[in-house]
Amino acid sequence: MNRRSLLKLGGMALAQAAASRSLFGKQAAATLSPTSQVPENKADYTLRIAPVTVELDRSHILSTIGYNGTAPGPVLRMREGKRITIEVVNDTDTPELVHWHGLLIPSEVDGTEEEGSPLVPPRQKRRFSLTPSPAGTRWYHSHAMAMDDLHKGAYTGQFGFVYVDGGRDPGQYDQELFLALRDWEPFFTAAMDDEDDDTHGGTLLEKPATLSTDPDGLEVGSMTYSINDKALGSADPIRVRQGQRLLIHFLNASAIENRRIALAGHKMKVIALDGNPAPSPQTLDSIFIGAGERMDVEIEMNNPGVWILGSTEKVVRESGLGVVLEYADQHRPPQWIDSPKAPWDYTIFGTANSSSPLPQQTIELIFEKVPSGAGKFNLWLVNGKPYPHDREFVLERGTRYRLVMRNRTDDAHPMHLHRHLWELVEINGKKTAGVIKDTVVVPYYGRAIVDFTADQPGLSLFHCHLQQHMDYGFKALFRYA
Repeated sequence: MNRRSLLKLGGMALAQAAASRSLFGKQAAATLSPTSQVPENKADYTLRIAPVTVELDRSHILSTIGYNGTAPGPVLRMREGKRITIEVVNDTDTPELVHWHGLLIPSEVDGTEEEGSPLVPPRQKRRFSLTPSPAGTRWYHSHAMAMDDLHKGAYTGQFGFVYVDGGRDPGQYDQELFLALRDWEPFFTAAMDDEDDDTHGGTLLEKPATLSTDPDGLEVGSMTYSINDKALGSADPIRVRQGQRLLIHFLNASAIENRRIALAGHKMKVIALDGNPAPSPQTLDSIFIGAGERMDVEIEMNNPGVWILGSTEKVVRESGLGVVLEYADQHRPPQWIDSPKAPWDYTIFGTANSSSPLPQQTIELIFEKVPSGAGKFNLWLVNGKPYPHDREFVLERGTRYRLVMRNRTDDAHPMHLHRHLWELVEINGKKTAGVIKDTVVVPYYGRAIVDFTADQPGLSLFHCHLQQHMDYGFKALFRYA
């Protein structure tokens, strides 16, 4: 039985009546911004890690770990370049870490044990300072190892948006929304097909001539989804008027899957990738977001009706990954219309030529899977070995590097390098320039090439952003000479 069949068994019917609590009012109320009146001994932000309940709908309430009593946690608004203090209070029984994904900050505050960031001990707190940069949509989440415990790390509700204001956004929007795509209640399974990984139609440049016939180990799956903390049909709709313009910050906060989403009856103009302005904004029918990626889109409200914003995969959408958008004076059941599906292509957002310096050194990275190589689970290799890679990747400060990522596995991997930004150079032989990101999905049996400058001294973790893959070997440390 594959994942589609499993979801059909547990799929939810679309609810047409909204619950009393709004999906977005809760988040808006939970936005935290520093003020000039903060007492000298008080932190600008406090994050409290503790058990929370998430009411996906009236009949489905789950328990997890979150921040400040919610999952997702509060939207943290920061000013680029303005130093802030954060206090993390750990009210759980296990050590925790808060990682600041996409920020260019020192390794000791990055929130990663591999980089030497200090853990927040159980029932204790830790205070630290950082200077937020660069501007744009970033996020924070637990970076604790989970291994075979599906109640830890990124499987929990420990995630939230960070928005770093650079003071340069000229856009005027009628609404600004922060929407996190999420799966819940993970389980181990040997029957999961990646039917929505969206990269199987590529050129398969890195497919090995001989494939392993060994049976795969257990992977992690889910049949429960939401946008923020509500399943489709259980929250107040996004209410709009014709002629309005929306700015939506999307985040794929999944620990398990990449996702494609659309707003039925509308197109989305992608203006930023991972919080960084797209050199060539594009208006699309749907967007593809790897785990850990963010995407900022503008949407013109030009098609009155009641529509669904959600996963393009029917069983995932009907199992919760969606929200209703309702125009004023429209009273009808929400509609979904399948959008034309074109292969996802990062290169359309780029330019023909780069203004960046040419790379001075190249690092080859080959990704492989050993089926059931970690007992019940698969083992993941970078250049023939799992983590750790003792002093294998040593950077010279100021040097421009090219990473050639060769994916010789049957999964699409969202790869992330901490504390650095990279420029996309090529996807499966198609060249581009100017696309700046911190996370890139390396296609199924495919290749991705990125350039970056070694300008953040200290340890930097490089890893797949799928929790199980990272836990079972798919990571490496980059260090400076």
